[in-house]
Amino acid sequence: MNARWLLFALALMLSACSNSPVKTDEKTERQYYQEAREALDNENFLVAMERLRQLDSRYPFGQYAEQGQLDMMYAHFMTADMESVLTASERFIRLHPLHSQVDYAYYLRALATYELGFSFVERYLSDDVARRDPTPMRDAFAHFSELLIRFPDSPYTADARARMEFLRQRLASYEVEVARYYMKRHAFIAAANRCQDVLLHYQNTAAVADALAVMVEAYDELGMSDEKANALALLQHNHPQHPQLNDGRFVSSGLAQADRGSLLNILSFGLLD
Repeated sequence: MNARWLLFALALMLSACSNSPVKTDEKTERQYYQEAREALDNENFLVAMERLRQLDSRYPFGQYAEQGQLDMMYAHFMTADMESVLTASERFIRLHPLHSQVDYAYYLRALATYELGFSFVERYLSDDVARRDPTPMRDAFAHFSELLIRFPDSPYTADARARMEFLRQRLASYEVEVARYYMKRHAFIAAANRCQDVLLHYQNTAAVADALAVMVEAYDELGMSDEKANALALLQHNHPQHPQLNDGRFVSSGLAQADRGSLLNILSFGLLD
């Protein structure tokens, strides 16, 4: 009899335990997102990223999941982690092509592409322009262009256009610097071709005048008098204030008078040392 009462009492205890609320430290989806937003607003990006990771891990399909992914891109960008921005933005574009804010992912992808691959030394300290890789700038230009085509009414289009114009100027200047490099190497055909590309693809940039000046010298060295005359006429007519014009007369830069270098340098038209 006592055994039966003992079993009955034990059953009641177990029943009471099963009906008691289970204590947990688990936060709600909203709490994770609110903490992440608060950290972002306070520019505490490391804390924000941790909360956003927890949000994505615990609620991957919740109501804040997609916004959390966009906020994570922003946090990565603000901490200069461009590789992560690029990865996250491309993933978001692939998974959510119809999202109302997918244009933001396209925009950050373009910004990250430009920043990626450019170190502080390359951007601010390196004088050897010809050895720099212009691919990030070209890719960024293409990404900004895609943003404008897909989302012409996006709030990011104005900034995208301004950055594209800046990139055009930079790319045009890069081509002229490479042409000058070739002039020093006595690769005159390569120098002239680079400058022709500037005239064809980077019209209305500040580098056009310098490209014409290099062409005048390159064609002079090649003995191509007609081409030289045409380039000089364009320079005199469109850019009469160019520093290599003195009262309309062309003044050589002296680039072609550099040392011709080794036999290998000469045989490779200045492309190899």
